[in-house]
Amino acid sequence: MSFIEGIKEKAKKDKKLIILPESEDDRTYFAAEQALKEGIADLVMIGKADVIADKAKALGVNIDGVKTVDPATSDKTESYIAKLVELRQAKGMTEEKARETLLNDYPTYGIMMLKMGDADGLVSGACHSTADILRPALQILKTKPGTELVSSFFILDTPTKEYGADGVMMFADCALCQEPNEDELAMIAGACGDSFKAFVGAEPNIAFLSHSSFGSAKHALVDKVHNATAKAKEKYPQFNIDGELQLDAAIVESVGQAKAPGSSVAGKANVLVFPNIDAGNIGYKLVQRFAKAEAYGPVLQGIAAPVNDLSRGCFAEDIVGVIALTAVQAQMQ
Repeated sequence: MSFIEGIKEKAKKDKKLIILPESEDDRTYFAAEQALKEGIADLVMIGKADVIADKAKALGVNIDGVKTVDPATSDKTESYIAKLVELRQAKGMTEEKARETLLNDYPTYGIMMLKMGDADGLVSGACHSTADILRPALQILKTKPGTELVSSFFILDTPTKEYGADGVMMFADCALCQEPNEDELAMIAGACGDSFKAFVGAEPNIAFLSHSSFGSAKHALVDKVHNATAKAKEKYPQFNIDGELQLDAAIVESVGQAKAPGSSVAGKANVLVFPNIDAGNIGYKLVQRFAKAEAYGPVLQGIAAPVNDLSRGCFAEDIVGVIALTAVQAQMQ
């Protein structure tokens, strides 16, 4: 069973209501049809019911089981407006501005649905930027208790089974934290350790990546990763963590033994912590395209309710996978 098939099986056992606010994007319809067919979640799309029905018909998809919510006619919109004003009044939110936002910004409307307990999770980002999703999520939902940093990860299910956990690896942070400092890199690693255990069901072996292995190069960027590794080891002793490691030393056993002898992670890493968003984003896309890996994410960790972003280059099947991941996150809440 592949990684995502296992996640879908978990999702089916306790169905959650997942919001798909991007009713203007064709991929949402194909994903909704597939998610319903597989029975992984109950779904709600935001928009005018007749427009959604006409678009589904034009695309030739069956989404009869999807609930639709039109902000312009929903009997809950007024309570959402009032709540948004209450939450953001200190930041200048007025009733007029709240009304305009919720009637026109469907992802934000969906996040208000989560805030008010009217759904369990949200998947968006096929045609919105990460900032469009994350900003209202943090403003309205806030962070999960105990969270020090909101970050993201991708799960890559590769056909190269000798790497990671039977080919499954976690990459972070590829979408959110642009230039994390030492402390933030350590926090990303700790959050990923918990997420890897929860989603993959295996023990994480966390490698902090660099262009250096154990001091083979000297540079301020190497120092940052080296120091982040030390802080993570101290802060999260429950996880197997090491670095700084070059990518080949982290995942190839023979190279790890040569470049980092004695390391408990080298050669068997399944969680890769990249030094910045450039490296992480480029890295996951290289693996996705060249290694034909299935990429699921970015999955956001640390928000008070499950809200997950999509790459704007995603396929419909990617959305189905993130729907399943979001449903499992909701089960764990």
